[in-house]
Amino acid sequence: MYESLIKHIRHLFNTPTEFIPLHEPRFIGNEKKYVMDAIDSTFVSSVGKYVDQFEEMMCEITGAKYAIAIVNGTNALHLSMVLAGVEPGDEVITQSLTFIATANAISYCQATSHFVDVDKETMGLSPTLLDAHLQEISEMRNGECFNKNTNKRIKACVPMHTFGLPLYIDGLVKVCDKYNITLIEDAAESLGSYYKGQHTGTFGKLGTFSFNGNKTVTSGGGGAIITDDEELAKRAKYLSTQAKIPHKWEYKHDAIGYNYRMPNLNAALACAQLEQLDFYIKNKRELNDNYAQFLVGNGDVKLVQEVKNAKSNYWLNAVILKDKSERDNFLEELNSKGVMTRPIWALMNHLEMFKDCPKSDLSNSEWLEDRVVNIPSSVRI
Repeated sequence: MYESLIKHIRHLFNTPTEFIPLHEPRFIGNEKKYVMDAIDSTFVSSVGKYVDQFEEMMCEITGAKYAIAIVNGTNALHLSMVLAGVEPGDEVITQSLTFIATANAISYCQATSHFVDVDKETMGLSPTLLDAHLQEISEMRNGECFNKNTNKRIKACVPMHTFGLPLYIDGLVKVCDKYNITLIEDAAESLGSYYKGQHTGTFGKLGTFSFNGNKTVTSGGGGAIITDDEELAKRAKYLSTQAKIPHKWEYKHDAIGYNYRMPNLNAALACAQLEQLDFYIKNKRELNDNYAQFLVGNGDVKLVQEVKNAKSNYWLNAVILKDKSERDNFLEELNSKGVMTRPIWALMNHLEMFKDCPKSDLSNSEWLEDRVVNIPSSVRI
């Protein structure tokens, strides 16, 4: 049924018979040179010139005033919530249609995920639906937002820019400001994505990124926090290095800290990758255009594309099938023919550990869960 699409994907990736992965890293620049330089310097752990260079490059790319190199995206989320003052017993608004790292990081704070629906067209947390939900279930007490049903404080909101597609983040800023909820952007998948000319991750109090092996830019394992708040940036660096009080030789600590600092080896790899970011995104956007042209008029397979005022990095291209049965047929046929595809994540509230979390009506999330599939999206070289 999907033979023509399989043939087209094989043509796009110049792979007539071999397996085509969903997304694989490309190392076409200074990766080996910088990593060997880090090894030769003997600074291979969390201190070294590439860590500093990586942070500077992240500021240049995103426009944020400060960037803090973190060991992975999940830890970046966790530390951001700690910085935002999320405490045990609090609730944190997020979307159920997300990778599990978002909900896990909330749990690390001994807080509870509170799931709110997404907009179909962005697959990201909906400002309109969030506002309506909060009007129904929340009340303000001494300037803070509380869930009337659970009597818990709603301290933060963590939306995700799904697959690199910017959500309506400016609307979410307004809703969070209205209810005095701290906005932390999960921009793990959206490095190089913009909404209304502003880089994702810079709308909230804090933004987080991932540099896992399957991301647009990888450091093997790595993450980053960005912010315009100088005090938060200083505290992030301090807490990510075991809350050690700076001293040339003494080991003194005055808080519970975390071993979350990115190693110099990973930062060396990240710096070389960041040098290629513009090329990678241009290449990935061309791939999306090619998919779009091929799928014009195909009502059974609809390509997800950026909304007005958004510029996506198209980390992973996504298609929408007409129903769950067709989704399963699509997955079976393409994977059996050596073209890797995968469904979108199972909703967090469908997982055992999050099934009792508070939630809004999740009709859009459930609709997307049954229909969305990712198709090969690697940079083509």
